[in-house]
Amino acid sequence: MRIEAVHGDITEETTDAIVNAANEALAGGGGVDGAIHDAAGWEDLQRACQELGGCPTGDAKATPAFALPARWIIHTVGPRYRDGARGEAALLARCYRRCLEVADELGARSIAFPAISTGVYGYPPEDAAEIAVTTLRATPTRVKLARLVAFDDRTLARYERLLELI
Repeated sequence: MRIEAVHGDITEETTDAIVNAANEALAGGGGVDGAIHDAAGWEDLQRACQELGGCPTGDAKATPAFALPARWIIHTVGPRYRDGARGEAALLARCYRRCLEVADELGARSIAFPAISTGVYGYPPEDAAEIAVTTLRATPTRVKLARLVAFDDRTLARYERLLELI
């Protein structure tokens, strides 16, 4: 699988699937989650999410992408960062693995990820970027392209540095 980092807006990605950094209720919210709901069509996406019955931390579930250019949205719930000693790293890595598993089940060959858990969930961005890159590199999948979509220049620089090193 090729992994690349780009600066952009995940709602504009044309990959087969995009990942939503969701909450356990899949109820829409702020940040990436709110932007994806707005761009996809709030009512349609909310109805599809309600049918899924929520999603536990570390898991992933898919819906259609509705008005987005992608075909599917894979919703994953990242961990809330407390102190790094409560299994947060394992849960975050599981998010990336589960998203690839769901992408494989859907037949997706390309997927775009936001920086999961680094917003209101408080995960240290440097640590989260390293987990994203190492987990994607280590996970067997039929996905051909994983795109790490950075909303800001600092996140993009982290991804680019890690992709060169790891």
